[in-house]
Amino acid sequence: MMRTLSAVARSPLPSALLLLLVAVLLRAHDFGNPVIHVDEQYYLLVGDRMLHGAWPYLDLWDRKPVGLFALFAAMRMLPGDPILGYQLTATLFATATAFLIARGAVRLGATAEAALAGGVAYLIWLSLFSGGGGQSPVFYNLFTVGAALLTLHLPQWAARRDTRAILLSGAAACFLSGLAIQTKYTPVVEGAWFGLAHCWYARRAGVSWGVLILAALTWIILALLPTLAVMAVYWQRGPAVFEAFWFANFASVTLRKGYPAAKIAGRLAGSWSQLSPFVLCAVLALRTRPWRAELGLAFGWLAAALIAYAMIGAFFDHYALPVLAPLTMIAATMLGRRRWAIPLLLATGLILFATRVLTVPSDAAGARLVGRVVGVNSGHECPYVFAGDSVTYLLAGTCIPTARAFPSTLAYEPERGASGVDEVAEVRRILATRPPVIVTLDQPFATWNRATHALVEQAIARDYRLVLRVPREEGHSLVYLRRDRPFMR
Repeated sequence: MMRTLSAVARSPLPSALLLLLVAVLLRAHDFGNPVIHVDEQYYLLVGDRMLHGAWPYLDLWDRKPVGLFALFAAMRMLPGDPILGYQLTATLFATATAFLIARGAVRLGATAEAALAGGVAYLIWLSLFSGGGGQSPVFYNLFTVGAALLTLHLPQWAARRDTRAILLSGAAACFLSGLAIQTKYTPVVEGAWFGLAHCWYARRAGVSWGVLILAALTWIILALLPTLAVMAVYWQRGPAVFEAFWFANFASVTLRKGYPAAKIAGRLAGSWSQLSPFVLCAVLALRTRPWRAELGLAFGWLAAALIAYAMIGAFFDHYALPVLAPLTMIAATMLGRRRWAIPLLLATGLILFATRVLTVPSDAAGARLVGRVVGVNSGHECPYVFAGDSVTYLLAGTCIPTARAFPSTLAYEPERGASGVDEVAEVRRILATRPPVIVTLDQPFATWNRATHALVEQAIARDYRLVLRVPREEGHSLVYLRRDRPFMR
């Protein structure tokens, strides 16, 4: 392993190709799997329906920025299987991010071999944190790491008093941050850090206060430009449409209910136990002497990522993915200090990957079967996926009976009162249309919203019969057909 790293680490193209190979090998077992994670399948569904005229927040509701859905809409236009299309694109994003992490690690003082190992580690741990498919950080980490890499050049440019490079870098870093913000809003914290760092080094390089203020205002506008453009589009459609946009993007998150303390503690323990090798390396890096200014900037980026990680408070495993990027870059500076460090880290990652990822049964075949059964038994009517996989609508090629199509919104307790509708009234309205098929779970992914769950259970008991039961995580997906309809296989 060390000989391979040494041979390719010193040249960009071989490094990039090795990282691409690693990414493909790590992710290939899930290529074509439509249910890697509940989030990304919904992003793909919204992207697909956007191509048919649907508007996020109006026709299909969620809290993520339009930019994320637009990205999935673009990937949906790729030829072939849409599931495979977004997963291959995500693989390219992950590879590019790992490559930039490796380049940044060299700037922090890591050896070429250790820097490349940091990039490989990013790819391995990405899959350990639900990033093996198309979670939003898989995409926006590329923009954030790109902005960070520009920021790491600041000490060099300031020493040369290259104010032009600093000002242009500030514009590029803030625009990249703006793209990340339109993929998820939490990178605003990292973007603010990059902007402040550019302001500090611009002054050190001799930029006047007047020019700096003008530059900072320009950078802020560039960072906000993608979001302002989206806001303008919704504003043009009228006050009610803009209000729907504003509520979904900025207000609804404050209405979500918290998770039990024990669940939060379990998530934190699970995430940080897996991140502990990088945390240890980061602690050791704090003792680096002589201290490099670039390392200080990287730790500032890490602090910003930690603030963003804590902002929402749910602490799902994939929320740690933005923290993984600065951690792997900083950790790489320590990996070259001991000959055993790189093999030990990568071996640890591969063991975790084998035990936590490869041993998990795939629900792909069952999910595709559910989609096929729902499609042939729905005709021209809209089925209802109360709990389970929103990608069922895409796989089945059917219409969707509600704008709150992400099952968590109406089915689970943490979302009760946070979706902008009366969940009970909405489920009652959907059931009143007498969906030809209802899909649900026998083991929910979160605590049931007892009121809406009771309505669905009553409707199933009265008017439906079970026609399909397939494994889904620790339970099963259940497909119920209306009793007056013949079952078609």
